[in-house]
Amino acid sequence: METRANDARHRQRQQKLKEQVEARVAAATGKKGILIVFTGNGKGKSTAAFGTVTRAVGHGKTVGVAQFIKGQWDNGEYNTLHPLGVEFHIMGTGFTWETQNREADIAAALVVWTEAQRMLADPQYDLVVLDELTYMLAYHYLDTDAVIAAITARPAQQSVIVTGRGCHARLLDLADTVSEMRPVKHAFDSGIQAQVGIDW
Repeated sequence: METRANDARHRQRQQKLKEQVEARVAAATGKKGILIVFTGNGKGKSTAAFGTVTRAVGHGKTVGVAQFIKGQWDNGEYNTLHPLGVEFHIMGTGFTWETQNREADIAAALVVWTEAQRMLADPQYDLVVLDELTYMLAYHYLDTDAVIAAITARPAQQSVIVTGRGCHARLLDLADTVSEMRPVKHAFDSGIQAQVGIDW
């Protein structure tokens, strides 16, 4: 008897939840490209972005990627996605604490940003990923006003993903969806090396 009562209560709760979800789905009538930001100090920001790229490619979408900060090392997402038609533009200088050359880093960032601007202006691209863009604004390698203007003026159905720590407040305000990765534990803190296929 108690099991039946529990089952009945469960069905009632699930029916109520179903009605709430269906009401929210019915109310979501807007259709446009969205700006997604993956930020925070935890691992997984670029991973989340490239998961979305993989999903988009699986649906036949056209995707362009601008990777800031990234170096010349082997790149798993490039190895997989470039042969599937995803366009990549990679800064290729590596981490700023390794280059220690602000002028060269700015020049490299501007080369990649020129390609990013072109993709952001082209309705052919369904999704544009600006990987590690947040650092370019924090270090003043790129002009924040120019970046905001390009993202704001993009084609209506184009979606954009921005990744990186310490996202600029103006980008957060502009974004439709923001996810913040929070570190709980990280293998590197225990002395475990970054691993091919897991960390890059």
